[in-house]
Amino acid sequence: MIDTNDIKEAFERNIKLLKLKPSKGQYTTSTKIRLGEGTACEVEHKHWTFKADVGKQQGGNDAGPGPGILFRASVGSCLAIGYKLWAAYMDIRIDHLEVDVEADVDARGNYGIDNTKPGYTGMRYKVTIESPESEERIMEMIRHADDHSPILANVRNPINMERKVNVVKRQK
Repeated sequence: MIDTNDIKEAFERNIKLLKLKPSKGQYTTSTKIRLGEGTACEVEHKHWTFKADVGKQQGGNDAGPGPGILFRASVGSCLAIGYKLWAAYMDIRIDHLEVDVEADVDARGNYGIDNTKPGYTGMRYKVTIESPESEERIMEMIRHADDHSPILANVRNPINMERKVNVVKRQK
């Protein structure tokens, strides 16, 4: 089981490494998604494999969480992990932590209705932390974690997205 000291040591070790060798923190990562039966997708990254899908109401198999759920989970888990890392680094004890992520949806955009743009129209997150520390220290830690959260940064600041298509002709 990993304790707070292990987390703090890893955090400090990574800071030292990236200051000495910035190139160690610059890389490309990849996740493969294969469409299976219906709308069910197999998601593969390193040694993890899991399913993603949409519900039956949307024409799917409901074989796993949908992309919206995974997106909100990505935001919330990145924040929760970041809070734990920064709390360990700053010697702040956290007894319990939850992040609730909400998104406002107008599904018309998914179906090309009324020129409505697809995607969320807004998002919010609520952080609940139980800790013996002062609210001031907790808020300082949250500011550091939020300011350095990669997934939150991707949501707040659009990134360049490129598309490549490889069409493979099959015999009829």
